Amino acid sequence: MNSNRKDLIYQILFFICIAVTYLNNYEVAFAVWVTTILFTLQLRYSVTFFKYVACFAAILLIAMVSGIFREHGLYKAIRDFTYLVKPIAGFFVGYQLCRLSSKKALDIIVTTGAIIAVIHLMILAIAFIDTPVFTVNKLRSAGGYFSDYEIYVLIILIFHKEFQLNYSKQKLWFLIALLGISSFLYLARTNFIQFVILFIGLKGYYVINARSVRVLSTVIGATLLVYGAIWYSNPIRNGKGLEAFLYKVKIAPIEPFKTRINTENWKDFNDNYRSYENIIAVRQVSREGLDAILFGEGLGATLDLGREVWSNDGEMVRYIPIVHNGYMTVFLKSGILGVLFLLLFIVLLFRQQKSEDKLITQINFLLVGTSIFLIVSNWVFLGLYLKLDNKSILIGYLLCLKQVISNENSKKVSVLET
Repeated sequence: MNSNRKDLIYQILFFICIAVTYLNNYEVAFAVWVTTILFTLQLRYSVTFFKYVACFAAILLIAMVSGIFREHGLYKAIRDFTYLVKPIAGFFVGYQLCRLSSKKALDIIVTTGAIIAVIHLMILAIAFIDTPVFTVNKLRSAGGYFSDYEIYVLIILIFHKEFQLNYSKQKLWFLIALLGISSFLYLARTNFIQFVILFIGLKGYYVINARSVRVLSTVIGATLLVYGAIWYSNPIRNGKGLEAFLYKVKIAPIEPFKTRINTENWKDFNDNYRSYENIIAVRQVSREGLDAILFGEGLGATLDLGREVWSNDGEMVRYIPIVHNGYMTVFLKSGILGVLFLLLFIVLLFRQQKSEDKLITQINFLLVGTSIFLIVSNWVFLGLYLKLDNKSILIGYLLCLKQVISNENSKKVSVLET
């Protein structure tokens, strides 16, 4: 098999591994990822790569050991194992596929995002041809609730010069428009936050100096003003058009942090359900004693909500294996120690080593921005543990790309010295 055909196979594999997460079928996605890992297995990995993997491996190991002392059942333990191993699998998928097709790495990322955006817009078009009524709920139920990957691609396109993408102006603006429209039509609060966080990161403003402090202060001030305007406009629940989205924005700062919820008031319960999960998780683990607080309840642990609720899978459930909050999910399985390893990963991702290479610097900025976003993503959407998430693939891909560029630079220096 010639080199070009091999590259094409690995490029298609990358697209499949990203796209399969949009199908909302975790079993299929997990099977595709594991098969890809086995098909592309490498003999060498960087020490830096294993530092990131080790954080999630530690969380998994703690949960495994803790689960030995509790009888949760084999099926539940296996289910949780696949959940907790997911970020690790994503890292290996991304790292290995980049290692095998690094020459067009950024082009592959962009092309994959463009195809996903086209599919998303086609799905929306078909849905509205079938029933030409515009509501936020219909828009999101038909096309999906978020797309972190498309935001990454949009950011890379906006900073195309820094990422050394030599696209024509026509192609560049077409791709930006395509990804911009598709991303906006998810109407996902976290995606808007993600865009701002990554944009600031690519500008290098997370490197603290006088200029970055001024910029960050301005952004925070502008955000507060916009939020104040939305609060003052008082959008109502179940409003028409964008009003429903603005209502979700209005309650966003309160929704994940509320400590008292009236469970008899369905509006209060529904609007603050994430906080309800957090409250129940802390209470349940705390009742199990100090060992559970430190090391969690182990693989197979479930959260007893105390009442049946309507799940995303369209079922009434009372006992759930994971919650919306990544920190609380890890706390349930691996305790405070597991949460500390999750935070350690975010710190390691933030502390990227400086480089003289401009492209590596931009990749570093993107990874630093990702670490900041993961603070938010873990709180509201399970972070890398979310069943639909594919950021772990992208992180592994970018880590490998950095290594490849660094190795190429080292070879050039060696040639010049000889």
